[in-house]
Formats: sequence, structure tokens, C-alpha cells
Amino acid sequence: MKRTMMSLTGVAVALAAVTGVAAVTGVAAVAGPDGGGQDAPRGSTRLPVQRSALLCPAPTSSEVGETAYTAFAPKGAAAGADGKKGTAQLLPAGTVQDAAGAADGKGKGKKNPKGGKGKGSGADSAAGQAVPPRDTKPVVPLRDAGRPVTATTDRPDAPALVGTADGALAPGWTVQQTTSVAAGAGRGLLGLSCTTPDTTFWFPGVSTATDRQDYVHLTNPDSTPAVVDLELRGKDGGLGGSAGEDISVPPHTTVPVLLSTLTGAPTTNASLHVVAREGRVGAAVQASDGKLGSDWLPAAADPSPRVVLPGIPKDATSVRLVALAPGEADADLKVQLATPTGMITPAGVETLHLKSGMTTAVDLKDLTKGEAGSLVLTPSDSGSKVPVAAALRVTRGKGDKQEMAFIPATRPVEKRATVVDNRGKDSTLSLVAPEKGKDAKVKVTASAGSGGGTPVTKTYTVKGGTSLDIAPPRPAGVKGSYALTVEPESGSGPVYAARMLARPQGGLPAFTVQPLPDDRGSVLVPTAGQDLSVLTN
Repeated sequence: MKRTMMSLTGVAVALAAVTGVAAVTGVAAVAGPDGGGQDAPRGSTRLPVQRSALLCPAPTSSEVGETAYTAFAPKGAAAGADGKKGTAQLLPAGTVQDAAGAADGKGKGKKNPKGGKGKGSGADSAAGQAVPPRDTKPVVPLRDAGRPVTATTDRPDAPALVGTADGALAPGWTVQQTTSVAAGAGRGLLGLSCTTPDTTFWFPGVSTATDRQDYVHLTNPDSTPAVVDLELRGKDGGLGGSAGEDISVPPHTTVPVLLSTLTGAPTTNASLHVVAREGRVGAAVQASDGKLGSDWLPAAADPSPRVVLPGIPKDATSVRLVALAPGEADADLKVQLATPTGMITPAGVETLHLKSGMTTAVDLKDLTKGEAGSLVLTPSDSGSKVPVAAALRVTRGKGDKQEMAFIPATRPVEKRATVVDNRGKDSTLSLVAPEKGKDAKVKVTASAGSGGGTPVTKTYTVKGGTSLDIAPPRPAGVKGSYALTVEPESGSGPVYAARMLARPQGGLPAFTVQPLPDDRGSVLVPTAGQDLSVLTN
């Protein structure tokens, strides 16, 4: 009898756990890795996320820089489970200050001085003393979906931002920071779609060379410390020693790390792997070149056998591909450029061999030949499953009037993607359908402007195996900046997207490119219910 009662008790506990998880998940779905647009398997329901998080790194330390923040949530996602509209806002993060000046981006992450694993907080943290933000006022708080909210700052000590959205504003919540620096080594246009926190990031295309200053900004959104390892890989494998290990990022705080301090060997083309062993962080790399200006390098999409890098501008004067196979196997890839008329193979770079764990860089020069396109990397052997991470450094202009931007590999737009801070006629939207014979039909909606205007929607067809660059629709009577939302139609072929902002500064062709990955605004929630038949023999 005792054995039977124990079995019944165990079944009851299991049932309570299953039904409890189902109830919680249905009410408070949070975006995760499976939040894309796959068809829902039997017994599951696709629901909008009820909470999302974003992190924006400190924008610039320049005295002649100005940063615009723009926040937006698409209309019609869903009401919150409790019927409330929801809220969305960003709050200033703290900094870390030590004798080397880490808080102003001039120091480096260090090991815990007490010899621990970076678990200290405050003064015992890996990079020194955690300093709370001077101001706790919310930045670009959003109250309604469908209309962007903007704010600007010219402070050289503007902080990193940590934010959350809930209810109806959580699905598709998007924030962009766009910084214009008028002069100096970091001059140019820097743009970044604020990132979601995670535990691992890949950044192909970083540099520790003497003409570059690359900082990785690590921001902790949570109330417990995060412990991060940084690993650099060059053409012969790993670079440096233990300097990038056990970096502690205190709660609600940001830590910038100068990559050149992690290795004694200056390397022009490298890949950075960021791993949070405890907690989670947001990560982005700010790259500054003595001749080519500066921009943000966002993390590449998770390594995959097939890689798409959308949005190479037609007037690109130089394109450099940086890639690696991070696993234990080499990768052999076909290199193709998707153009408006079809796929072509760049002369002299038909294939690419990547040695396991080593970074490979290829200069594709003026790849586009005056015609915009998107780079597509596929396995030479169709059966190969070796994952690859990749990014492009793209340059426009000539001589001392050059400007660079980065295009990392990105995820496809499965359900919806959004990009903000479009103004005037400064935006170009790139769409690519990389699979031959699989056309993509895409609905593009320009939202109302931050200062007024009426939304406009247009539908575009991208023929399979081609890339399409368009001047996106503009809202009627638009005032201020507006958002672009990209939605593939049901049954459409796979499509990838990117947006270029071009805002010349005198004779400098200043620009920045943001990929548009799926916003993962919905998740698949398993349907669970009590099944008392498990109690019978």
C-alpha cells in the first residue's frame, strides 16, 4: 500500500508541474531561441510574448557626438493577458570605474583581485568599483504601439541603457541608437539596433591592429552578477592568454573591454567569442578605424551551414569577408552574390575553405560593380552541416573621405522584423530571397512618424535567387522619424533583410547598416491538460 501511495503522489506532483508550467507559459510567454516563425506542431499554440528585454551600449565618448534614440512597437500584436496595454522603457545602467578608467572605455576587464571566479559585486567586481548611474530617468518610454518615440543626447558620458517591455508592447519592441560624430578618429555615423541579452555571441570582423580600437561592451540586465569569458581567434587559431577570462559584470551595469588588451599580437582580422558562464549579458562591439571612421559591429547570427549577409550598397568601394567555422570540422563554401538579376560568382573567389577554429579574411574589393547585392555562403557539399559565422566590413568613398560599416550574417525574417529611425529619404531597404525558385512576397509598412503622419503599406515580390534594393514607402504627411516593418506573406520563400542609413557629413559618405532578423515576437506554447488515465494500469 505504501508503494502505491508513493506512486500516486509522484503522478500528482508531475501533473501539477505540467499544468502549472502550461498556465504560466500561456500568460507570460517570453521570446526565446524557438521564437521564430516555424509552423506550430500539433498540440501547441503560437502566442505573442508578454515580456521582452533590450540593452543599448554607451553610445560615444566624443565631445562632438550626438545620439538619437528611437523606440517603437508594431500595432496589432496582441493585448496583454490582463487586458492592459503594457509599458516599455529603458533605464540608465551603472558603469565600472577603476584606476585604468574602465568606465570611460579606456580600461580593460581584469580578473577578480581576490582570486575568485568574478563573482564579486561592487568594489570586488572584475573591473573595479561599480558606479550607479547619475540619472535614473526613463529614456524613450513607450505608451502606445504604432508610433515611434524619440530622444536625443549630446553627452559624451551618456550611459548604457537597460530596458524591458511587457504586455501589448513586448512583441516586436525595437529600439535603435544612431550616433553622428562630426570629427576625430571616431567620426562618421554609428547605428545599432539595441540587443537582447543572451549567453553567447560571435563577432567575426573585430581587430586588435594598431589602426583600430575595438571595444566590446558587456551589459548585465539582471540583479545578479554575470561572469563572462572573451576569446579571440585569428588566422592560426586562439589569440592571447587568460586576460579575457572571468570578467565580472555587476548587476545593471556595463563594462567596456578594449580587445587589444587581451592579446600581445596585433591582428587585423579576428573573431571574438563572448560566453557568459554565469548569468547573461548584452554584447556589441564598437570599432573605430584611424582612416575609415567608426561603427557598431553587431553579433552575427548563430553559426549555421548556410549564411546570408544582406544589404551591400551598390557604391561600395571595398568589401571584406571575415568568417570562421567555430566547431571541430573544416568548412568548404560556395561564395555567391545575389544581385537584382540572379546569383553570380565573384571572380577569383568561387569557393572558400575555412579551417576549424581559425579566422579567414577575403578582400572582395568592389564586389558589387555598381549593383547592390547580398552575399550568400552555402556548403560546397550540399550534405555538409558544418556551422559557420561570418560578417562583412563594407567601405564607401575614397581617399580621406571613406566610411565603414559592418554587415553580420543574420536570421531570416520568418514572421516580422522592424527597424526604426528612418527620416526623409535617407533609408534603403534590402531584401534577398536566396533560394532559386522560391519567390518571397513581402509586405512593408511605414509607420506613423514620431511627430505625425499616416501609415503606408506596400507589397514587394523578390524573385528567388535575387536581391532587391528599394527606397521604402514613406508615411503620408510624415513628421519626425518612422519605423519600417517587414512581414513575409504566408507560404512565401525565405527572405532576409537589412536597412542602410546614409547621412552624408560634408564630403564624407557617412552610413550605417542594420540587419533585420525576425523579432521573435511570438512563441510556440505547448498545450497541456490533465490526463488521469496515467493513474490506471
